Amino acid sequence: MPRILVLTISAAALAAPCALAQPEGKVGQYSDVTVTGAILEPRPRRPDADLSGFQLPPGATVSVFARDLVNPRILAVSADGTLYATRRSVGDVVMLRDGDGDGVADAPVTVASRPGMHGIAFDGNQVYLVTVNDVYLADVAEDGTFGPLRRIINDLPDGGQHPNRTLAMGPDGKLYVSAGSTCNACAETNPESATILRAEPDGSSRTIFASGLRNTIGFDWEPGTGQLWGMDHGIDWLGDNEQIEELNNIRQGKQYGWPYVYGMDQFNPQDNPPPGTSLETWAAISEEPALGHTAHAAPMQMVFYDGAMFPEWRGDALVAMRGSWNRRPPSGYELVRIDFEGGKPVGIEPVMTGFLAQGAEGWTHAGRPVGVAVGRDGAIFVSDDTEGVIYRIASDAAPQDRPLAGGPVPNALVPPPPSPLATEVLKAEGALTVTASFQPDAPIDLKHAADGDNASPALSWDGAPEGTRSFVIIAEDPDAREPKPFVHWLAYDIPADVTALREGLPTEPSLPAPEGLKQGANSMGSTGYAGPKPPVPDGPHHYHFQVFALDVPSLDLPPAADRAAVLAAMRGHVLAAGTITGTFDRN
Repeated sequence: MPRILVLTISAAALAAPCALAQPEGKVGQYSDVTVTGAILEPRPRRPDADLSGFQLPPGATVSVFARDLVNPRILAVSADGTLYATRRSVGDVVMLRDGDGDGVADAPVTVASRPGMHGIAFDGNQVYLVTVNDVYLADVAEDGTFGPLRRIINDLPDGGQHPNRTLAMGPDGKLYVSAGSTCNACAETNPESATILRAEPDGSSRTIFASGLRNTIGFDWEPGTGQLWGMDHGIDWLGDNEQIEELNNIRQGKQYGWPYVYGMDQFNPQDNPPPGTSLETWAAISEEPALGHTAHAAPMQMVFYDGAMFPEWRGDALVAMRGSWNRRPPSGYELVRIDFEGGKPVGIEPVMTGFLAQGAEGWTHAGRPVGVAVGRDGAIFVSDDTEGVIYRIASDAAPQDRPLAGGPVPNALVPPPPSPLATEVLKAEGALTVTASFQPDAPIDLKHAADGDNASPALSWDGAPEGTRSFVIIAEDPDAREPKPFVHWLAYDIPADVTALREGLPTEPSLPAPEGLKQGANSMGSTGYAGPKPPVPDGPHHYHFQVFALDVPSLDLPPAADRAAVLAAMRGHVLAAGTITGTFDRN
């Protein structure tokens, strides 16, 4: 029988009978809610031998491409059409070739092994692999095997609840890595958790591309527009129908709500944003999903269909839904298609169902889909990590050797144009004297660098003219390659009576002390201070810590504003400015 448990949690039920009167509750501030949740794990069952239990659209057929694979997870097809599957529990990657063209894979060949192997992506004759903390690069030989693995990243965030990393090479030639949250809903201590990361192909210059993404395992680029889309896992324990699984248009520098806001600007009753930031403000700076899907369906790998076997699906996205464990009735356990029209999603429809069933013995499943990939002939591969099977979905009308159609995905990202330093953009008549925990034009201590403690340096300033009502700090590196300058710190709405900041300030977007201080987005993609980390071959970079005195008490910007917004809001209000410059060299 499936394991079933229903939990009802009430704040009032947890209170002691003699407790003092509590503040009147509302969601987000002394929340007072009752949440009913279910644990329902369908029992595994073997698929029908003839696969008749599966339902597919008219004209589509399904067959077993490979079986007895234990735990196939993420799928990828190389340039020559070979299918590969990662096996997380086994800790390897297997190559699956169909040498005789009969639609069934030959015996699997292990081509790489590392504990926790999960994500895989090809870039020409090279392959990228990712485990919990590490990214590897290897050459692909003519026989399909991989050369020695070269570790190019060794410090991805720890996995916690969501250790399953995925990665892909974007149309901009950058490497994208998904790093899920360590928890169901919490304030992460590592800003790289619950993000999509972006790095150079050699693993260097890693930044946060987008944040507030609880666990976006599946993501891909829409082939017509070059826009990045991903399916994010919703928060558990908000109820059977909360939180929806989110389809997001993932854009650089954007924040997608987790853990405080979910769905269409709904507030998570469990967690509050940092002091000084309300849930309403957090919702205002977060992006809403473009579409929602049934809660707890567990979206896994996602790929845009670019094959010729199902021409009516070209430009649509396919997503494997592994299935729920905490919903009544269960959801997911299927392959779905997201219908895109003109580069925008308009609906979600099933492609392969029948994994999930309800009978006399309760709910059962014939597998849990995880991976999805498109073959060179346009067939669709789907992995099931519980039965150890990879299925092949084909058309009963299309020729099996029809070549792949279509061109490259356009690059929708345009690097920002170089800009002068903030003090050159905003000329000031008055001058401030700025001092720091380093001497002018001298090396910055390692404790202030990303490779050290990543602690913001102590700063102080004086000489503010009469009429000063607030201060702004902007720390920039003009020696960076991109963006130029690279922003390391934005702090604004600093009260006029504050003329010094201690070292090692928190990096939250708003701080309780000094009260009212807000911190903007740095070029690393996080908020608050980000220490120097210049590329090793570059030699020393120069870091300009600029302080501005303004004639307004506030810029009227929300927390986490970017450089452009801060500079625009400062224009016409700068009374005085001062700079202290330090250097840092990683050689």
